[in-house]
Amino acid sequence: MSESARGTAPERRARGLEIMESVYGRDHVGDGPGDFFGRTVEHLFTEIWSREALSVRERRLLLIGLLVGQREDDALGPQLDVALRTGQLTPDELREVVIFLAYYTGWARGARLNTQVEDVIAEVLSD
Repeated sequence: MSESARGTAPERRARGLEIMESVYGRDHVGDGPGDFFGRTVEHLFTEIWSREALSVRERRLLLIGLLVGQREDDALGPQLDVALRTGQLTPDELREVVIFLAYYTGWARGARLNTQVEDVIAEVLSD
């Protein structure tokens, strides 16, 4: 696809930031400096998160599973938070994710995930 068919760099960045905001929520997003951030916004969000075959919710579930399996707790926290705050996942669905993933990632990992999920649920429901 040509550059003109996909839009100019500023248009792609604006579209990527818009999608990034819909994925992470207004409180977690802002434009950033440098080529790494720009390419992330223009490719990951403009082209990958916006594809139609999977919903943002489905992509979020896949990402949560991946982050749990890779023990990426720092990256997992925002995903759990946004999933709950945007209504993509309910507290009961997050708890079900814990039960399911515990059998594939190990019980100790599942226990850690359970703590993270319950902490996020308590925080979001208290807001």
